[in-house]
Amino acid sequence: MEPEQTDNQVVNGVTSDKSATAANVRQSSDDGTEQEPTRGTDVARARWTILRQVLKQKQVDSGKVPQVSVRRFSSFSLFSRSRVVTPDPDDPSEGQWVEYRSASSPQYSAFLRDNLGPIRVTEVLNSFDNTGNVCVWPSEEVMAHYCLKKRHMFRGLSVCELGGGMTCLAGLMIAVCADAREVILSDGNEKAIQNVRSVIERNRRAGLFTCTDVSSRVVRWDSESDVSALESCFDVVMCADCLFLDQYRGSLVDAVRRLLRPNGTALVFAPPRGETLAQFRGLAERAGFHVRQYLNYDQEVWDVHIGMQREGKDSYDENIHYPHLLTLTQGCDQTPLL
Repeated sequence: MEPEQTDNQVVNGVTSDKSATAANVRQSSDDGTEQEPTRGTDVARARWTILRQVLKQKQVDSGKVPQVSVRRFSSFSLFSRSRVVTPDPDDPSEGQWVEYRSASSPQYSAFLRDNLGPIRVTEVLNSFDNTGNVCVWPSEEVMAHYCLKKRHMFRGLSVCELGGGMTCLAGLMIAVCADAREVILSDGNEKAIQNVRSVIERNRRAGLFTCTDVSSRVVRWDSESDVSALESCFDVVMCADCLFLDQYRGSLVDAVRRLLRPNGTALVFAPPRGETLAQFRGLAERAGFHVRQYLNYDQEVWDVHIGMQREGKDSYDENIHYPHLLTLTQGCDQTPLL
C-alpha cells in the first residue's frame, strides 16, 4: 500500500511554527551542512545550542546502552543498542563500539562507533557541522528502519547517503541487507568520515555486508569539486534531517539533482521544523523535481508517533521529532521507489 501522501500543506494535525528559529536547530537531526564562522547570529546561536547539548551529554557504562542526552525525544525504539563486550586489543577505542540491531528484522545488525567520548569545544565551534557527530538522531533512525523494510527496492542499485554524520546508519543498513550494487556513505565533516571509514572496515571484517562496494567520502554540497566527482552516479540519493540551515538548502537541492541519474529517486526524511521542510520542497520543485510528501509511510513509526501524541508526552514535539518522507524524481510521470 502506498504511504499516505500530503499536498503542499502539512496535514493531519501537523502544523508549521512560523516563529521557529535556530534555537530549534538539531534537537533531533543528522546533517552535512554548516555556515562559516562569520555568517550571522543564527549560525552562532545554532552552534551554541549544539555545544550546550554536547557538554551536557552523559556517558553510560552499562551493558545495554540507552541513548541519554539532553534531547527531549531520542528514539522511536526501532533498533536495540548494545555495547560490544569482546574487546579487541588492537583497537584502543573498542569499548566505544555498539551493535545496532533492527527490532522488526532482527536478522540485520551493524556495528557502530557513534560516541567517541569528549568533543573539544573548538571542534564544535569551528569545523563543518558536528551535529551528527554526537549520536544517531530520530530521523536517521527512521530512515534506516524504512530502508530495511524496503530493502528490495535497492537491489542492484547505486546508493549515496548525504549528510550521514558519524554513523551513516541508513546507508550502512542498505549495505548490510539490500544487495545494492554500490553504497557511498558521505558527510561534509572530515572527522565524521574518519569514523565512518572505521565503521565500514569493522562491518566488512565481520562479514555483514551483502554489498561488496561500500565506501565513504567527504561530500560538501556547496563544493563544486565534491559534487562534480559524483555527477549522475546514483539511482538513489538520501538524507535525514539535513534541511535546517537556510544557506545550504539550495546547495542540497542542487547536489541531489546533479548526483542522481535521470531516472533516479531521492529520499528525504525530515520533520517540519517550522517552515524548513516546506521551504526545501519549494526549492526542489523550482529546480524541476516532482515532489511527493508522505506522512504515514510506515506503520511502526506511525504507531509510536500516535502513541506519543495520545499520551501527551512533554518530551515529544512532532514539529521537530516526527520526520515526513519526501520523494524527489525528475519527471512528473516517473514513479518513485517506494
